[in-house]
Amino acid sequence: MRTLFLCFISFLIAVAPIGAMAKGKKITKIVVDAGHGGNDIGARGAFSNEKDVTLAVALKLGKILSDSLKNLQVIYTRTTDMYPTLVERHDLANKEAADLFIAVHANSTPYTYTRTQIGTKTVKRHHKSVRQPVYKLTRHHETSRQGVETYVLGLKRMGQLGGEVQDEFSRDSATSGLLNENDPETAIIVAQYTQAFLARSVRLGTKIQEQFAEQSRPDLGVKQMSLEVLAGSAMPGVLVEVGFINNPTEEAYLNSEKGQREVAMAIYKGVKAYKAEVEK
Repeated sequence: MRTLFLCFISFLIAVAPIGAMAKGKKITKIVVDAGHGGNDIGARGAFSNEKDVTLAVALKLGKILSDSLKNLQVIYTRTTDMYPTLVERHDLANKEAADLFIAVHANSTPYTYTRTQIGTKTVKRHHKSVRQPVYKLTRHHETSRQGVETYVLGLKRMGQLGGEVQDEFSRDSATSGLLNENDPETAIIVAQYTQAFLARSVRLGTKIQEQFAEQSRPDLGVKQMSLEVLAGSAMPGVLVEVGFINNPTEEAYLNSEKGQREVAMAIYKGVKAYKAEVEK
């Protein structure tokens, strides 16, 4: 009986229309998430903030997707300078039953510090006056690092994604009531499905990175990271770091119309290639 149940649930997974996982299922809804917003400015450059760069790129990406791919609905997590929480972002994606989740961010390196002696001062030590150096601490943020990298969900958050997957099955009429969270076979099914999400996320990220490489942008690869906004999304998803905002050259590029359009076009072409592969 348990084997029959496992086979039946496996069959339902093959046909369930969740997150574009069914073979040949059309990708019809994509969530585009502009990182940060409102009081959360994100990373800082010399003259710009991450929240503004991500919104500009996200809006361009959404328009290109809508204009170029027929029967595709683009859902934005924000279209103005406001801040949806990370939970609100992935909850929106799940509520809309989106097929892909794409978060747009700008990268930055940590601050560094140098200590420079600027003089001396007299201090009392053991009833004696001694000269002591005085230093100035200078903070640096500018970097020469450049390039694009794409993140998928890290292993530490895979358990959370499994919960979102199970919730999605519970909401689906074809599978509602069939999954028991205390049943080990259910855990196997959810784990398999979660791994499939990860595999597809990596594939999507790879397609996007390939397009940036075609533009001669340095390709920093597809990496895993424990990210709440991806962990809560019951669909394949990626977070694209489109450049280093604290690199003067990249900051100027990311704030230009040309740069923003090229970034949006690279992500679009990656999505298009992935969509064509999935929908075979």
